[in-house]
Amino acid sequence: MDPLGAPSQFVDVDTLPSWGDSWEDELNTSDTAPETFQEDTIRSPFLYNKDINGKVVLWKGDVALLNCTAIVNTSNENLTDKNPVSESIFMLAGPDLKEDLQKLKGCRTGEAKLTKGFNLAARFIIHTVGPKYKSRYRTAAESSLYSCYRNVLQLAKEQSMSSVGFCVINSAKRGYPLEDATHIALRTVRRFLEIHGETIEKVVFAVSELEEATYQKLLPLYFPRSLKEEYRSLPYLPADIGNAEGEPVVPERQIRISEKPGAPEDNQEEEAEGLGVDLSFIGSHAFARMEGDIDKQRRLILQGQLSEAALQKQHQRNYNRWLCQARSEDLSDIASLKALYQTGVDNCGRTVMVVVGRNIPVTLIDMDKALLYFIHVMDHIAVKEYVLVYFHTLTSEYNHLDSDFLKKLYDVVDVKYKRNLKAVYFVHPTFRSKVSTWFFTTFSVSGLKDKIHHVDSLHQLFSAISPEQIDFPPFVLEYDARVRSTRSSPSPGVS
Repeated sequence: MDPLGAPSQFVDVDTLPSWGDSWEDELNTSDTAPETFQEDTIRSPFLYNKDINGKVVLWKGDVALLNCTAIVNTSNENLTDKNPVSESIFMLAGPDLKEDLQKLKGCRTGEAKLTKGFNLAARFIIHTVGPKYKSRYRTAAESSLYSCYRNVLQLAKEQSMSSVGFCVINSAKRGYPLEDATHIALRTVRRFLEIHGETIEKVVFAVSELEEATYQKLLPLYFPRSLKEEYRSLPYLPADIGNAEGEPVVPERQIRISEKPGAPEDNQEEEAEGLGVDLSFIGSHAFARMEGDIDKQRRLILQGQLSEAALQKQHQRNYNRWLCQARSEDLSDIASLKALYQTGVDNCGRTVMVVVGRNIPVTLIDMDKALLYFIHVMDHIAVKEYVLVYFHTLTSEYNHLDSDFLKKLYDVVDVKYKRNLKAVYFVHPTFRSKVSTWFFTTFSVSGLKDKIHHVDSLHQLFSAISPEQIDFPPFVLEYDARVRSTRSSPSPGVS
């Protein structure tokens, strides 16, 4: 109540139900059997944590109305942006806010600056500037948006603030896709509360009706309210979940060179006799356990001990385990290689996926993680017809995928991958690669040979895919132009 007895328009954050409370209500009307995980169950990188959930509030309303220590204002570099959030804050805070903002002399993208709340119920306003979004500069935009949330929380911690009310920092004017931005917002807050949770009692996400559904959908991924919800949410996590603080990983520093690839990490002394060496680590990692013995399964089919339907069911379960792992693993180091990406459509309207052979440093990366990344990217693509364009251009022996890896990939992936793959365009092949491809498609896998098309020049590729539908690596264009120039040049001595 205000002094005249009229109800206040401001909302005390302590009266709002927490994210965890909403689940408690559901549990009271459902099965309350204890939840446990088996020992070998894959856990989410964002574990169920009741204490953290109790600090988080999702509230549909105007952030300017929150009665908390500080609310967040999203603005431009001059702190003069006219968006719905800023306009409401300025109107309720009164004219003194504009005078205080002038003393700040602007705010750079990703920074956070503090003013008083003046006539607001909140004591302070933390001003921040979200990035302008352009798909070609996505990594920079992700880092800047992360900095917004992180710097706001850091400022709140330094000022001993007990509660913070967040607006949705990525304003529609700046073009940031809402769902992508929400992933960054939620994971950054989650990681901060894991590390510094004792310093903040409440974090409120104040959203509009348009934004509420996205937050409702993604909050369980980062703040699961039970072990069951944690497990159910795991497959929907994105490939890039950031580092331990939620920050997007800097790609260039993620490739780890192993001195002896394939060997165990701990130094092991070899016994005097060669047969005494412990090789138990081979095939004992989590990925190897997922595969099962495919050759053994095929023998059982031939012997009539395992039906085709049973094998398909077993294969589907195996693929689902890989997919679940792909959703939970941090694959940002593989993503940064830009070796696999979606581009346009071919002349038949089918999705075009590009593989850049030169960007795959086979000897320097974990190929199991590469397989996980392929599954993560391709799972939703392969539900419809698609084609692959593989640029073999200027690859070296360090970029060549061996047949064992390719066969493993072919055996692991779901049947939809094979059914809906309509063509593979092998661009700039060498004689050696043509021979290897023939052997692989003849003796290792079936049903793929007729889909392979060797393409010696981009001009040939354009008969199937329009040039504006492909995002070409610059070196591919340069190489193709150089080769065409060489072929069109007259031979020495010919007038």
